[in-house]
Amino acid sequence: MTATGAAAPIRASDALRKKLAKIGLHSEADLLVHLPLRYEDETRITPVARAFGGEAVQLELVVHNNEVQFRPRRQMVVRAGDDSGEITLRFFSFYPSQQAALAEGSRIRVFGEVRGGFFGLEMVHPRFHKVTDDTPLPEAMTPIYPTTAGLANSALQKLIGRALADGDLYETLPEDLLTSLKLPGLKRSLNFLHHPPPGTELETLHARNHPAWRRVKFDEVLAQQLSLRRAYLARREQGAPVLRARDDLGARLLDRLPFGLTGAQARAMAEIGADLAQPYPMQRLLQGDVGAGKTIVAALAACQAISAGWQAAFMAPTEILAEQHYLKLSAWLEPLGVKVAWLSGSLKSKAKREQLAATASEAQLIVGTHALIQDGVDFAKLGLAVVDEQHRFGVAQRLALRKKGNNPHQLMMSATPIPRTLAMSYYADLDVTVLDELPPGRTPIKTRLVADNRRDDVVGFVKKHVEEGRQAYWVCPLIEESEALQLQTAQETFEFLNANLGQISGLTVGLVHGRLKPDEKQAVMSAFAAGEIDVLVATTVIEVGVDVPNASLMVIEHAERFGLSQLHQLRGRVGRGQYESSCVLLYAGPLGETARQRLKIIFENTDGFEIARQDLQIRGPGEFVGSRQSGVPLLRYADLELDADLVEMARDVAETMLKEHPELAEKHLQRWLGSREELLKS
Repeated sequence: MTATGAAAPIRASDALRKKLAKIGLHSEADLLVHLPLRYEDETRITPVARAFGGEAVQLELVVHNNEVQFRPRRQMVVRAGDDSGEITLRFFSFYPSQQAALAEGSRIRVFGEVRGGFFGLEMVHPRFHKVTDDTPLPEAMTPIYPTTAGLANSALQKLIGRALADGDLYETLPEDLLTSLKLPGLKRSLNFLHHPPPGTELETLHARNHPAWRRVKFDEVLAQQLSLRRAYLARREQGAPVLRARDDLGARLLDRLPFGLTGAQARAMAEIGADLAQPYPMQRLLQGDVGAGKTIVAALAACQAISAGWQAAFMAPTEILAEQHYLKLSAWLEPLGVKVAWLSGSLKSKAKREQLAATASEAQLIVGTHALIQDGVDFAKLGLAVVDEQHRFGVAQRLALRKKGNNPHQLMMSATPIPRTLAMSYYADLDVTVLDELPPGRTPIKTRLVADNRRDDVVGFVKKHVEEGRQAYWVCPLIEESEALQLQTAQETFEFLNANLGQISGLTVGLVHGRLKPDEKQAVMSAFAAGEIDVLVATTVIEVGVDVPNASLMVIEHAERFGLSQLHQLRGRVGRGQYESSCVLLYAGPLGETARQRLKIIFENTDGFEIARQDLQIRGPGEFVGSRQSGVPLLRYADLELDADLVEMARDVAETMLKEHPELAEKHLQRWLGSREELLKS
């Protein structure tokens, strides 16, 4: 560290530092925790006769012959051997200096994978260097580091070796914690991982279950927990409006509803209600499976804000979803005297001016899309911001909504269940409420997997279904033809179904997709909700929020192209009424391994949390978290599924360190995150 406490920059040329920066290496501390991807054992020599195809080995050879061949393509072919046999080395890209180094009679050590060739054993592009009879073997495994173009592994080895020798490998865990956690010291762990001694089992290193790996993974998860918990505590220092209900608006809303709250909804409302009454801003994530009833919980939270004399805003990512919320919330609250405003990008100038004026004065609940955060939108007294499908908004957008008010409370909702380990790690700066109970009356949905060549059978199934008085969705993934993916488009499917169901059977087929104007979309959706359309062909614009109880069949075209979360969301659009519901997953073969895995998971599971857990295993947290991360460090070494116990341990240790050892917590963050460590603003 420098005198100012910042991490010392890497001692290297400007050109080398630029290359290092591309892989996130800026300081000597970054080098210490830049750990190998894998290891190669160059501590021993294998005789050619004992080298088997598929093995990566080191051979010591004498060059017998070297020639450049031009057929079937230009390549340097080297014949070399030891006392036990001969092997061919092939180089398709080479420099004159390499050609000279591999001159006849040269003694070399080569490392690479042996494979069987037409002329016996061979290696393609092995790593090599010249040696003499008495050149010693390395005393440790050779670490292979993550790198970038133009940055040699040997250069990284030298830089990291120097950082290990000169760096300050101070211990950031208090001695008592280190003992109770049964973890090895950091200095010992890093030295071991950068330079494993001869005889170390490669399998243990590559599986990352050695105690040294466990220490590094714990430190990484701890840095994430410290960063997020510090952000959480910092928000507690900020002021926010105290929202205590002054009347019985919430109770009157509940009295009007034809259903009661589930136990999970009642618990959620108790937690949110308590948060809103605090003098610091709530930052709570409300998550639950499809159809768990998040909207009514958000409506009751809005009632508490309105009862306290403040405004509530409700922001959704798409116009269709936002308008669905607006219609539902208006129907619930306007009869109770609540003034509800609607803001969207499609409003005509006069209507927009009226809604903006209402937002800045008498409106108590404002529902809308991104339009809520645009310049020119002024809230009179914003106390609560509700963000639906929060993962579809970027950090800046959520922050912009908060800035519209006087540090309002924020309730984020997600219909994509978040696995527990993910909630404990990437969402550690939030309070999380889980709706783990579905309202009574939800009918189970039968999922069917059907190959694309049975399309006519599916059309017949849709026809029979509609003739019984039900409605159906038929979802397609693309709007216009893509030769690369060869997917059915919504337009083509609409024409096909119109010809097979509309003209022949007299059924009404509708079409809705993202390219329609907002008022056209809404007109189609309203007609479908009113029962005027029997079969709705749609893109994923109907993925969330659409609620038509009479729609009890969902057909998903090219299901193999959808992610698990999307498939589960789409399936959740049916099964909302009293009728038996089905979801037909039409797929086109041959299926890739990941697509096969996804379809198997969605077919076998209806629990969104189990689907999300398995989805996390397939995709990893980076993609899963999406736009959530801003200052949230992605984990490089720890695996949320395999190292779940470390996440639990790190959460407890982070609380202890922030309270009792703040200076060590700061040093730990500096080592692992450096300049990347910032308080979460979202």
